Amino acid sequence: MRWLIDVPRTILTVIAGVLATVLAVAMLLVVALFNRTSPTIDRIIRGWSRVWLIMSGTRLEVDGQENVDPDRSYVVVANHLSTLDIMACLVAVPLPIRFLAKTELFKIPILAQGMRAVGMIEVDRAARGTIHTSVNRQAKELLASKRSLIIYAEGTRPRNGVMTRFKKGAFTMAIAGQLPVLPLTLHGSYEAWPPGQPWVHGGRITAVIDQAIETEGMTHADTGKLRDQVYEIISKRVAEKGGTVA
Repeated sequence: MRWLIDVPRTILTVIAGVLATVLAVAMLLVVALFNRTSPTIDRIIRGWSRVWLIMSGTRLEVDGQENVDPDRSYVVVANHLSTLDIMACLVAVPLPIRFLAKTELFKIPILAQGMRAVGMIEVDRAARGTIHTSVNRQAKELLASKRSLIIYAEGTRPRNGVMTRFKKGAFTMAIAGQLPVLPLTLHGSYEAWPPGQPWVHGGRITAVIDQAIETEGMTHADTGKLRDQVYEIISKRVAEKGGTVA
Protein backbone atom coordinates (compact mmCIF):
# COMPACT_ATOMS: atom_id res chain seq x y z
CA MET A 1 0.00 0.00 0.00
CA ARG A 2 3.06 2.21 -0.04
CA TRP A 3 2.09 3.46 -3.49
CA LEU A 4 -0.84 5.36 -1.93
CA ILE A 5 1.76 7.72 -0.48
CA ASP A 6 4.48 7.47 -3.12
CA VAL A 7 2.29 8.31 -6.13
CA PRO A 8 0.93 11.65 -4.85
CA ARG A 9 4.36 12.46 -3.37
CA THR A 10 5.99 11.89 -6.75
CA ILE A 11 3.41 14.02 -8.55
CA LEU A 12 3.82 16.87 -6.06
CA THR A 13 7.62 16.60 -6.22
CA VAL A 14 7.69 16.83 -10.00
CA ILE A 15 5.17 19.68 -10.22
CA ALA A 16 6.82 21.72 -7.46
CA GLY A 17 10.28 20.90 -8.82
CA VAL A 18 9.45 22.06 -12.33
CA LEU A 19 7.82 25.27 -11.08
CA ALA A 20 10.78 25.93 -8.76
CA THR A 21 13.16 25.35 -11.66
CA VAL A 22 11.35 27.81 -13.92
CA LEU A 23 11.25 30.46 -11.20
CA ALA A 24 14.88 29.86 -10.15
CA VAL A 25 16.17 30.06 -13.72
CA ALA A 26 14.32 33.34 -14.31
CA MET A 27 15.86 34.82 -11.17
CA LEU A 28 19.32 33.45 -11.97
CA LEU A 29 19.31 34.91 -15.46
CA VAL A 30 18.46 38.35 -14.12
CA VAL A 31 21.08 38.26 -11.35
CA ALA A 32 23.79 36.75 -13.58
CA LEU A 33 23.17 39.45 -16.18
CA PHE A 34 24.58 41.99 -13.73
CA ASN A 35 26.97 39.86 -11.65
CA ARG A 36 27.81 36.21 -12.39
CA THR A 37 29.53 35.83 -9.01
CA SER A 38 26.81 37.38 -6.85
CA PRO A 39 26.13 35.52 -3.56
CA THR A 40 22.45 35.84 -4.44
CA ILE A 41 22.98 33.19 -7.11
CA ASP A 42 23.96 30.62 -4.51
CA ARG A 43 21.04 31.53 -2.27
CA ILE A 44 18.69 30.92 -5.19
CA ILE A 45 20.34 27.58 -5.97
CA ARG A 46 20.04 26.44 -2.36
CA GLY A 47 16.41 27.55 -2.25
CA TRP A 48 15.72 25.53 -5.40
CA SER A 49 17.41 22.51 -3.83
CA ARG A 50 15.39 22.79 -0.62
CA VAL A 51 12.12 22.81 -2.59
CA TRP A 52 13.00 19.45 -4.16
CA LEU A 53 14.03 17.96 -0.82
CA ILE A 54 11.00 19.24 1.07
CA MET A 55 8.45 18.24 -1.56
CA SER A 56 10.01 14.78 -1.87
CA GLY A 57 9.55 14.28 1.86
CA THR A 58 13.30 14.02 2.36
CA ARG A 59 15.04 15.28 5.49
CA LEU A 60 18.72 16.21 5.19
CA GLU A 61 21.12 15.78 8.11
CA VAL A 62 24.63 17.20 7.77
CA ASP A 63 27.73 16.46 9.83
CA GLY A 64 31.14 18.05 9.43
CA GLN A 65 30.41 21.52 8.06
CA GLU A 66 33.12 22.80 10.41
CA ASN A 67 35.62 21.12 8.05
CA VAL A 68 34.78 23.65 5.33
CA ASP A 69 36.68 26.92 5.04
CA PRO A 70 34.30 29.34 3.25
CA ASP A 71 37.27 31.36 2.00
CA ARG A 72 38.80 28.47 0.03
CA SER A 73 37.95 26.61 -3.16
CA TYR A 74 37.75 22.81 -3.16
CA VAL A 75 37.26 19.87 -5.43
CA VAL A 76 34.45 18.15 -3.52
CA VAL A 77 34.34 14.40 -4.15
CA ALA A 78 31.20 12.43 -3.30
CA ASN A 79 29.60 9.06 -3.89
CA HIS A 80 26.52 9.03 -6.11
CA LEU A 81 23.19 7.33 -5.41
CA SER A 82 20.28 9.38 -6.72
CA THR A 83 19.13 12.53 -8.50
CA LEU A 84 18.55 13.97 -5.02
CA ASP A 85 22.32 13.89 -4.42
CA ILE A 86 22.65 17.14 -6.35
CA MET A 87 20.13 18.95 -4.16
CA ALA A 88 21.58 17.44 -0.97
CA CYS A 89 25.13 18.50 -1.85
CA LEU A 90 24.16 22.05 -2.80
CA VAL A 91 22.51 22.48 0.61
CA ALA A 92 25.02 20.51 2.70
CA VAL A 93 28.24 22.19 1.55
CA PRO A 94 28.37 25.88 2.63
CA LEU A 95 30.22 27.06 -0.46
CA PRO A 96 29.44 28.54 -3.88
CA ILE A 97 29.54 25.16 -5.58
CA ARG A 98 29.01 23.94 -9.15
CA PHE A 99 28.96 20.48 -10.70
CA LEU A 100 29.60 18.55 -13.90
CA ALA A 101 26.42 17.97 -15.91
CA LYS A 102 26.03 15.67 -18.89
CA THR A 103 25.40 17.43 -22.17
CA GLU A 104 21.87 15.96 -22.41
CA LEU A 105 20.78 18.24 -19.54
CA PHE A 106 21.92 21.25 -21.56
CA LYS A 107 19.35 20.33 -24.20
CA ILE A 108 16.43 20.85 -21.81
CA PRO A 109 14.84 24.28 -22.37
CA ILE A 110 14.97 26.67 -19.41
CA LEU A 111 17.18 24.35 -17.35
CA ALA A 112 19.99 24.73 -19.88
CA GLN A 113 19.89 28.53 -19.74
CA GLY A 114 20.02 28.46 -15.97
CA MET A 115 22.96 26.07 -15.80
CA ARG A 116 24.98 28.05 -18.31
CA ALA A 117 24.20 31.31 -16.52
CA VAL A 118 25.69 30.11 -13.24
CA GLY A 119 28.65 28.23 -14.69
CA MET A 120 27.74 24.55 -14.48
CA ILE A 121 30.26 22.48 -16.46
CA GLU A 122 29.02 20.66 -19.54
CA VAL A 123 30.34 17.15 -20.13
CA ASP A 124 29.86 15.64 -23.58
CA ARG A 125 30.73 11.97 -23.19
CA ALA A 126 30.44 11.45 -26.94
CA ALA A 127 33.35 13.84 -27.49
CA ARG A 128 35.79 11.15 -26.28
CA GLY A 129 39.29 12.51 -27.00
CA THR A 130 38.37 16.17 -26.46
CA ILE A 131 36.24 15.70 -23.34
CA HIS A 132 39.11 16.12 -20.86
CA THR A 133 40.41 19.27 -22.54
CA SER A 134 36.94 20.84 -22.53
CA VAL A 135 36.14 19.90 -18.92
CA ASN A 136 39.55 21.01 -17.65
CA ARG A 137 39.20 24.37 -19.41
CA GLN A 138 35.75 24.98 -17.94
CA ALA A 139 36.84 23.82 -14.48
CA LYS A 140 39.89 26.11 -14.54
CA GLU A 141 37.68 29.10 -15.32
CA LEU A 142 35.22 28.13 -12.60
CA LEU A 143 37.82 27.65 -9.89
CA ALA A 144 39.56 30.88 -10.87
CA SER A 145 36.35 32.68 -9.89
CA LYS A 146 36.67 31.31 -6.32
CA ARG A 147 33.97 28.69 -6.67
CA SER A 148 34.22 25.03 -5.77
CA LEU A 149 33.50 22.03 -7.95
CA ILE A 150 31.73 18.83 -6.91
CA ILE A 151 32.48 15.61 -8.78
CA TYR A 152 30.78 12.25 -8.32
CA ALA A 153 33.88 10.13 -8.73
CA GLU A 154 32.07 6.89 -9.59
CA GLY A 155 31.10 8.52 -12.87
CA THR A 156 27.45 7.47 -12.73
CA ARG A 157 24.76 6.34 -10.32
CA PRO A 158 24.95 2.60 -9.61
CA ARG A 159 21.52 1.12 -10.29
CA ASN A 160 21.73 -1.24 -7.30
CA GLY A 161 22.82 1.35 -4.73
CA VAL A 162 26.23 -0.30 -4.27
CA MET A 163 29.19 2.10 -4.18
CA THR A 164 31.73 1.38 -6.93
CA ARG A 165 35.38 2.28 -7.49
CA PHE A 166 36.35 5.88 -8.18
CA LYS A 167 37.68 7.17 -11.49
CA LYS A 168 40.78 9.37 -11.57
CA GLY A 169 39.38 12.50 -13.22
CA ALA A 170 38.48 14.43 -10.04
CA PHE A 171 41.87 13.81 -8.51
CA THR A 172 43.81 14.70 -11.64
CA MET A 173 41.92 18.00 -11.68
CA ALA A 174 42.58 18.69 -7.99
CA ILE A 175 46.30 18.03 -8.32
CA ALA A 176 46.58 20.10 -11.50
CA GLY A 177 45.05 23.05 -9.67
CA GLN A 178 46.79 22.26 -6.35
CA LEU A 179 43.36 22.40 -4.72
CA PRO A 180 42.29 20.52 -1.60
CA VAL A 181 39.94 17.56 -2.00
CA LEU A 182 36.91 17.59 0.30
CA PRO A 183 35.43 14.11 0.85
CA LEU A 184 31.63 14.07 1.08
CA THR A 185 29.70 10.91 1.92
CA LEU A 186 26.00 10.55 1.12
CA HIS A 187 23.66 7.91 2.49
CA GLY A 188 19.91 7.45 2.14
CA SER A 189 19.29 9.16 -1.20
CA TYR A 190 19.08 5.81 -3.00
CA GLU A 191 16.20 4.81 -0.77
CA ALA A 192 14.60 8.25 -1.14
CA TRP A 193 14.58 8.17 -4.96
CA PRO A 194 16.24 5.15 -6.61
CA PRO A 195 17.79 5.82 -10.05
CA GLY A 196 15.81 4.41 -12.94
CA GLN A 197 12.62 4.17 -10.89
CA PRO A 198 9.70 6.61 -11.16
CA TRP A 199 8.47 6.78 -7.59
CA VAL A 200 9.82 9.12 -4.94
CA HIS A 201 9.84 7.48 -1.50
CA GLY A 202 11.33 10.26 0.65
CA GLY A 203 13.03 9.60 3.97
CA ARG A 204 16.35 10.80 5.31
CA ILE A 205 19.64 11.67 3.63
CA THR A 206 22.76 11.99 5.73
CA ALA A 207 25.76 13.94 4.43
CA VAL A 208 29.14 13.65 6.17
CA ILE A 209 31.93 16.10 5.31
CA ASP A 210 35.40 14.88 6.28
CA GLN A 211 38.55 16.94 6.63
CA ALA A 212 40.03 18.18 3.36
CA ILE A 213 43.11 16.54 1.89
CA GLU A 214 45.71 19.01 0.71
CA THR A 215 47.26 18.44 -2.72
CA GLU A 216 49.96 21.11 -2.56
CA GLY A 217 53.21 19.56 -3.76
CA MET A 218 51.50 16.54 -5.33
CA THR A 219 52.19 15.64 -8.95
CA HIS A 220 50.35 13.61 -11.55
CA ALA A 221 52.14 10.52 -10.24
CA ASP A 222 50.21 10.89 -6.96
CA THR A 223 46.78 10.68 -8.61
CA GLY A 224 46.15 7.01 -7.90
CA LYS A 225 47.26 7.31 -4.30
CA LEU A 226 45.01 10.32 -3.71
CA ARG A 227 42.05 8.56 -5.32
CA ASP A 228 42.53 5.51 -3.12
CA GLN A 229 42.83 7.66 0.00
CA VAL A 230 39.55 9.47 -0.67
CA TYR A 231 37.82 6.24 -1.69
CA GLU A 232 38.84 4.65 1.60
CA ILE A 233 37.44 7.57 3.60
CA ILE A 234 34.09 7.62 1.79
CA SER A 235 33.67 3.84 1.56
CA LYS A 236 34.31 3.53 5.30
CA ARG A 237 31.62 6.14 5.99
CA VAL A 238 29.19 4.38 3.65
CA ALA A 239 29.75 1.09 5.51
CA GLU A 240 29.32 2.83 8.89
CA LYS A 241 25.93 4.18 7.73
CA GLY A 242 24.77 0.73 6.66
CA GLY A 243 25.44 1.11 2.93
CA THR A 244 27.07 -1.42 0.62
CA VAL A 245 30.46 -1.10 -1.06
CA ALA A 246 31.52 -3.19 -4.07
